[in-house]
Amino acid sequence: MAETVLREARPSEPCPATAAPVSIASVTLAAQAPEALAGFYERLGLTRLPGEAGAVRLGVGDATLLRLTQATLPAAKAAGLFHTALLLPSRAALGRWLAAMRDGGVAFTGAADHDVSEALYLDDPEGNGVEVYADRPAADWLRDGDGYAMTTRPMDVEAVLATGGGADAAMPAGTCVGHVHLRAADIAAAERLYVEGLGMAVTHRGPSAAWLGAGGYHHHLAVNAWAGPLPPREAGQPGLEAIVLRAAADVRPQVSAALAAATWRDPSGAALALEP
Repeated sequence: MAETVLREARPSEPCPATAAPVSIASVTLAAQAPEALAGFYERLGLTRLPGEAGAVRLGVGDATLLRLTQATLPAAKAAGLFHTALLLPSRAALGRWLAAMRDGGVAFTGAADHDVSEALYLDDPEGNGVEVYADRPAADWLRDGDGYAMTTRPMDVEAVLATGGGADAAMPAGTCVGHVHLRAADIAAAERLYVEGLGMAVTHRGPSAAWLGAGGYHHHLAVNAWAGPLPPREAGQPGLEAIVLRAAADVRPQVSAALAAATWRDPSGAALALEP
């Protein structure tokens, strides 16, 4: 099968997660109401970008981070997206964004300190999980064997707000898709693809879950089976339609070959593509 390529603009400022040899460029969600859903993500601070028939593009600057297409099948219980995680460039940026969202009445489902990062969680109107987070300095990440010690404890929300020193609803330059967390149809199959095929490493394990990262980053992908066995999502159902990966030139042939061997599809059902 020929290499699948979806063209994306690159961020105007570097994002630490994208310094790795393999990272996430963007995600595509199939939506029951794309225009309404786009309004929600604009409220979160993404900007609507011009110029693609059949899809709504949203991002920061000229970089596409999220595409919304029309779902063609009804919703069904299946593997797929747990959350898309948008990485802001600093704790101060997270504080300013949180202040603006709180002032605007945005409802959050959680706030957590993971040691490597501080994260806020919410759901979009169609039930897709969203994480917005800021990394702690990589030098402060605690090692745990070959990976990292990642915990979940309450985030010091007031300290994050104080660091921001104000409110700003716009996601700043340097924001990127830091990672994608999947409800997995098959964790072992996901590890074979992303670790053996794409060269990522398992950076953390938890009950029925694994975190996978490239280039020393804490994770670009996570997979969990917390909902029990699930069938792969069918193309056209609402939810995660595609993940666009970014690969450095020296690993691109390996990544392309691994994706081709997987028929350009994640084991949970999402299409996979490579940014040029």
